[in-house]
Amino acid sequence: MTPRAPLAATLLAVAATAAIGDAPEHTRGQAIYDRCIACHAIDRNRTGPLHCGLFGRKAGAAPGFASYSDALRNSGIVWNLQTLERFLRDPAAMVPGTTMGYAGIADARERTALIAWLQDATRAGARCTVPGVP
Repeated sequence: MTPRAPLAATLLAVAATAAIGDAPEHTRGQAIYDRCIACHAIDRNRTGPLHCGLFGRKAGAAPGFASYSDALRNSGIVWNLQTLERFLRDPAAMVPGTTMGYAGIADARERTALIAWLQDATRAGARCTVPGVP
């Protein structure tokens, strides 16, 4: 088992638990997302790109957002549990040259709660409509 395998398994388990109704963890993830709202929103582009439809999307490809750094646009990253965990830990280390002015989330439990909440909140549906997708 690789050193990252336990982390991936933990992330998947926590995200699945939060997505199916772990109310305290879900609330915690939403509260952590409040730190992001100066630049991001689920349903619209702001200073940073919208997060609706985030999982499975190529980095640098949010519909209607043109202000990506070349570094992020050319990174080849596809957003999933593992890539978000790495990026949110230290954006500049994962994507040198990114223009996202955020140092990251040092606390692993906070990252996990945020990612679990994002997995639910960014799924297309009543709260989240991906532009250009019926």
